Amino acid sequence: MDHSSHKEVRVMLVDDHPQRAAMVEQALNVCGFHIVAMLTSASGLLFQIQELKPHVVMIDIESPDRDILESLSLINQHNPTPVVMFSNEEDPAFIRQAINVGVSAYLMEDINPDKVKPVIDVALAQFEMFQALRQQLSSTQQALDDKNTLDKAKRLLMKHQKIAEPEAHKNMRNLAMNNNQTLVDVAKNVIAILDQDSKKAPVDEPK
Repeated sequence: MDHSSHKEVRVMLVDDHPQRAAMVEQALNVCGFHIVAMLTSASGLLFQIQELKPHVVMIDIESPDRDILESLSLINQHNPTPVVMFSNEEDPAFIRQAINVGVSAYLMEDINPDKVKPVIDVALAQFEMFQALRQQLSSTQQALDDKNTLDKAKRLLMKHQKIAEPEAHKNMRNLAMNNNQTLVDVAKNVIAILDQDSKKAPVDEPK
């Protein structure tokens, strides 16, 4: 998403100080951000995010607790969203856990209405970078899993048909073309069939 135009950026405020929240809302409106909701607690936050689809969530709660971290963890799993947390909590373990559950920016201070714009810009940039890295890691892991699946299927074919690796690969490629399947799907089918056969094979009793 291009965030150069702040009118496109939907912000959800979670603040247990209504007067402060009102000042932050005014500052965000001046900057052109769109406020989709102002909440006084993080209760039901995942549902609110799913319903309102904000681009960024700003949280400033007097005493953040483990329930907030649990909510943020669920959000990070099911509906990843940039989160900015303002808190006076200085416990390194809490801060580390907050970052681990998806907080894009953690500031040990109250929301300053005059500084919300750069904070949101940084949070959005950090979130997009993290999501790109996450996607890259996922793609790399998938490629490794696919390679392991192909290698296992070829080994089973080589053992079952008593053929060399190039021929096993050729046979799997032909199966993929003939059945309009991917090579990985064919490999999974080969493993499912030949693995079952090997488990059913009788074991010679010692003489």
